[in-house]
Amino acid sequence: MSTTSVSIDQLAINTIRTLSMDAVQQANSGHPGTPMALAPVAYTLYTEFLNYDPQHPQWPGRDRFVLSAGHASMLLYSLIHLSGIRRADGTPSITLEDIRNFRQLHSPCAGHPEFGYADGIETTTGPLGQGIANSVGMAIAARHLSARYDQPNLALFDYNVYALCGDGCLMEGVGCEAASLAGHLQLSNLCWIYDDNKITIEGHTDLAYTEDVPAKFRACGWHVQIVEDANDLNALRQAFRAFQSCQDRPTLIIVRSIIGYGAPNKQNTHDAHGAPLGEEEIKLAKAHYGWPVDAKFLVPAEVPQQFQATLGQRGEAARAAWQQKWQGYQTQFPGAAAELECLIAGKLPQGWDANLPVFPASPKGDATRNSSGKVIQALSAAIPHFIGGSADLAGSNKTDVKGAGSFLPGSPAGKNFHFGVREHVMSAICNGMALSGIRPYGGTFFAFTDYMRGGMRLSSLMHQNVIYVLTHDSIGLGEDGPTHQPVEHLAACRAIPGMIVLRPGDANEVTEAYRAALQHSRHPVAMILSRQNVPTLDRTQYAPASGTQRGGYVLSDCSGTPDVILIGTGTELPICVDAAAQLTAAGVKVRLVSMPSWELFEMQDAAYQQSVLPDAVTARVACEAGIRQGWDRYIGRQGGFVGMTGFGASAPFEQLYEHFGITAAAVVASAKQQIG
Repeated sequence: MSTTSVSIDQLAINTIRTLSMDAVQQANSGHPGTPMALAPVAYTLYTEFLNYDPQHPQWPGRDRFVLSAGHASMLLYSLIHLSGIRRADGTPSITLEDIRNFRQLHSPCAGHPEFGYADGIETTTGPLGQGIANSVGMAIAARHLSARYDQPNLALFDYNVYALCGDGCLMEGVGCEAASLAGHLQLSNLCWIYDDNKITIEGHTDLAYTEDVPAKFRACGWHVQIVEDANDLNALRQAFRAFQSCQDRPTLIIVRSIIGYGAPNKQNTHDAHGAPLGEEEIKLAKAHYGWPVDAKFLVPAEVPQQFQATLGQRGEAARAAWQQKWQGYQTQFPGAAAELECLIAGKLPQGWDANLPVFPASPKGDATRNSSGKVIQALSAAIPHFIGGSADLAGSNKTDVKGAGSFLPGSPAGKNFHFGVREHVMSAICNGMALSGIRPYGGTFFAFTDYMRGGMRLSSLMHQNVIYVLTHDSIGLGEDGPTHQPVEHLAACRAIPGMIVLRPGDANEVTEAYRAALQHSRHPVAMILSRQNVPTLDRTQYAPASGTQRGGYVLSDCSGTPDVILIGTGTELPICVDAAAQLTAAGVKVRLVSMPSWELFEMQDAAYQQSVLPDAVTARVACEAGIRQGWDRYIGRQGGFVGMTGFGASAPFEQLYEHFGITAAAVVASAKQQIG
């Protein structure tokens, strides 16, 4: 049978399948089975339901499609190529040559979809469950923006979010958290398509997974549709129509599929999951499809034409209608339109930082988490799309914005988000919100970054300016004890490439830390904040807190060349202040450096770094209530370090600092030892 004897639908579906098989085989690496199984699902969604203009892939009103099962990346790359999605310069987002170079260096067709590599990729996926969690954030963003900005007959954010997932996504804890919260929030603009093929890498899913998925999702408040055969296009159409007509809850479409469909010896086995099929099996599969068995990377001309006649024309018309609405919106609601222009452009409003608080000097001071709460209040008032919340710890994290309301099913315009005790999904949802133009923040205790590291890592990988408000930053939280007292977490967060870690040492450093955080728009930020009070330094005696924006700065200095440099962060900065005073009184020439952010300091030029930490002064002591790991870059292997070497204990924080030897006396002793 030739390719011309089948329907255009089947021809397009088989093109997706064969491109996927050929690319994986040529790379000798990849996952062919899922694209082969789900080509009918993706084709139906793209050609009949997705509101998306391939010529303008960044159109704000577009539907979003997330391939949460990122190992099936060739499914997405095939769709992008066949749909004719274009870059801003008008060139193809993914060419056939790019597909031929699947999984090779410099190809946008990476092993798993990577945000920023090609238009048409809405988010980075691969770690299972992250994509569906991102989709919840995208759906939340649409709901929130619609509630705040849409007007009668001028709906700008009425788009839908589709996510394709597999068994692994639903097994992962983050996927369960995402499903729970999405159901609670009644996100009816969210549709997950679950590939129920009953196969994972190790074999059939009944090795580890036998739960009743439809019942589970119905219990979570979802609308569930079941399609018994992934090749049944009419059943798929009915399921998508059912989603679009459902107005009170998210939808799960369960699609029964056969992994590796058409490969006679490998379909419905784990052999079709994570390895090439082999040349002979590919020929047999192509014969089953009625495809020329020796053809490779064949794209019949009718197939791109079909995508253009369906997705392309529908998307072009939808975008044109949206653009007309936008023009009318700008005329009728210029103030709101100006806010949206900032959001769409990824910018901050003019004067956004003009009213950030300046704190008076105070020996008693305040906890940096409290100062952070006041800064968040000011930022929320100045930046309409600066929104976020906490993982059930708002009272402790100080993330609630007074008078801003809560984002709930009946009040989606609210700016305070309640993520529940779901740290992992909070970070992933914040990523989805950030990818939708929001500047999000999410709060929890610093120790619980262990639960959300996957999402934090992806924030950095995708260059998203998510701000993580992380309080209770050390043994200083006291009586809750070692389970809650982070000691290795600063080192762990600093180890994430691109993550900016900020541990401000007083209230005014908190203000400047947020100022820096929001200006570095291509970096996520870990804002590390204390439970206990720290003095607010008198800036008439010490250098301005604006030095925080450079990561490290000379807080106070001596005349001439220092005998020793003391470096402090966070709540240990006052300890270094006391130690410096004692050493100075003893005739030692001391330079005191505040180092709230290694990452920002490393962004400075060499001359500035030398002006703060000159190579000529090797006697150095750092003080931080965490482990030493990483500090040798600033103090040298022989430098002094006053901090933690193990886990904490349960006691009032004053006793803990004394018990673990994190004191001014210990800094003084270490400094004298360094000087010799």
